[in-house]
Amino acid sequence: MSAPLRLSFVKSVTNHHDLPLLRAEIAVVGRSNVGKSSLINALANHRNLAKVSKTPGRTQLVNLFGLGQTTGVVDLPGYGYAAVPGRVKAGWEKMIVSYLLERESLVEVLVLVDGEIGPTKLDVQMLEHLRYNDVPFCVVATKHDKVKSAKRETRKRDLAAGCGVAQRDVMWVSADTGVGIDALRAHILGALEQ
Repeated sequence: MSAPLRLSFVKSVTNHHDLPLLRAEIAVVGRSNVGKSSLINALANHRNLAKVSKTPGRTQLVNLFGLGQTTGVVDLPGYGYAAVPGRVKAGWEKMIVSYLLERESLVEVLVLVDGEIGPTKLDVQMLEHLRYNDVPFCVVATKHDKVKSAKRETRKRDLAAGCGVAQRDVMWVSADTGVGIDALRAHILGALEQ
């Protein structure tokens, strides 16, 4: 097992211009309830670093977690279903898009897709948006443990096809069982060192 990422909470903002400038950072995006906060906690091996909620849409700000002095991981609000008013969701969309297109220290976006249900229309739109704007990304399929073992190979093939990427380019993880967490830690560290 690899060492946990030494992530520490730095700041929550509504505008990325209010974040400290780093040399490099990775952002985590995905629909509400895909498990972004749980994954960040698993990467850090810290149960309460990122707030986990049963209610989708609890991450409402751009949250920066430092990894050393010059790099970090950014947790963005989830897209899709959330128990908040439409105007609030519209504000999140603007916040997310402006971060993704303007943040100079962003080196890669981890697009989290629910491995149990596969890519939604909103996931596909996010991937198209990143491709169109030449923003580097990696597809991370969450909830590996929720996919029945007899259906895993089919699900892996279908999920990759739905995201428009090769099957080998999808990282499968489970925040609950730890599957794929070591590989994702190594991927993050490698991307931040480029």
